[in-house]
Amino acid sequence: MILLDGKKLATEQHAKLRLEVAKLKRRGITPGLAIIMVGATPDSRIYVEKKRQLCHKLGINFWLKDFSRVVREAEVLRVIAAFNRNKKVHGIIVQLPVPKKFNAVKLINAIHPLKDVDGLCAENLGLLELGQPRFIPATALGIWQLIEKYRITLKGKDVTVVGFGKVAGMPISILLANLKSSVTILNESTKDLKHKTVLADILITAAGVPHLINGPMVKRGAVVIDAGINKLGNHWVGDVDFASVAKRVSHITPVPGGVGPLTVSALINNVIQAAKILSRRS
Repeated sequence: MILLDGKKLATEQHAKLRLEVAKLKRRGITPGLAIIMVGATPDSRIYVEKKRQLCHKLGINFWLKDFSRVVREAEVLRVIAAFNRNKKVHGIIVQLPVPKKFNAVKLINAIHPLKDVDGLCAENLGLLELGQPRFIPATALGIWQLIEKYRITLKGKDVTVVGFGKVAGMPISILLANLKSSVTILNESTKDLKHKTVLADILITAAGVPHLINGPMVKRGAVVIDAGINKLGNHWVGDVDFASVAKRVSHITPVPGGVGPLTVSALINNVIQAAKILSRRS
């Protein structure tokens, strides 16, 4: 069994990203990321702090607007508009989830498409579906980077994605389908789920359900990529029960230390690409 070590790969990528930032700085351009939090959960604060730390490490400017859950949606939209106008800001994200009273789609679509480094606005998702992505959503990009790094063959393989959320499941399904993979999409409520996951040569989970997938649900020799990150007691666990699944598969990601670190570096990669795009238009 080969462990798909996202933490190690992310560290390698940080060195490459630092070089990219240095090249931009020699041209007088310092990439900048702005994050907007609304009624943030403790988990969201952890994710944002990881992004802030990597920005600091790589020399990327960082802004954080931290709203309480009682803020008016109009005020959040005003701040997004201000970041859209700010030429020092190259990437903007609204940290998800936001409280239910807010229209997350409206907030995301208020971000200028060239600064939507999460790749979740209508225009950028449309480009992804067309096979012409401007920014690949970070979790999907992180999964793809693991597949490339470990030379996992997609041709002729049956790929199953469990979960079709906008942040992870949907983008990776679209990305792999555009690469001519045969992709089956399931969710935690799929009837006879275990009889369908066991058919997959490559199983990707992004359901957000702790230990949804166990050993008997996975084909022997399969590749398992777990993009789930769930709090269970005092521990972080994935959608996959690692102990029972690892015995059966050829490759598997740990949680934590698999997809998660790559999601952060993939986001910063998108910020750098946004800085390049915007510099060509100024």
